[in-house]
Amino acid sequence: MGVSGSGKSTLGALLARALHCPFLEGDDFHDEAAVAKMRAGHALVDDDRWPWLDRLGRALEQTAAENGCAVATCSALRRSYRERLIAAAGNGTRFVLLDNDRDELLRRLSDRPGHYMPPSLLDSQLDTLERPSSDEPILALSSSATPHDLCEAAVTWLQRA
Repeated sequence: MGVSGSGKSTLGALLARALHCPFLEGDDFHDEAAVAKMRAGHALVDDDRWPWLDRLGRALEQTAAENGCAVATCSALRRSYRERLIAAAGNGTRFVLLDNDRDELLRRLSDRPGHYMPPSLLDSQLDTLERPSSDEPILALSSSATPHDLCEAAVTWLQRA
C-alpha cells in the first residue's frame, strides 16, 4: 500500500515471487470511468473507490483461497479502505506501507510516461493518506531501500504474523 510512485507494483511482484503466489495489480481493478477521471487529473472520491476496493478484495480472497496466498497492490490510503479490503479479502489480510518523501515520489511519477496517474494528483493522495495505527496489521517501510531489501523485510514480517 501507499501513494502512487511509492513502489507498490515493484515490491508486489517481488513479494509474490518470493511467496510463490499470484500477484494482483490493484490498478487493473479500476473501472474505465475511474481511470478516465484520474487521467484527466481529477482525484477519486470515496464513491469511486468503494466498488474498486470491493472488486479487488473479492479477487484477493478468491485467489488466496485457490492458491494459499496472494499479493495485491492497492493505495489503501485510509483506514476505512483497509477495513473494506479486510472485510472482502479476509482477516488474514496484511499490509506493507511503502513510504517516501514528496520530492522522491514526484521524481518517480515523472519517470512513468503513459501511466494514467499524473504527478499532479500526488498531493491529493498525500492529503488522503491516514497513517496506520498500531492496532492495524501493517508494516511500514521506507521505499528508499532497495526492492530486494524491502521484499526481504516484508517476507520476514509476514512469516512472523
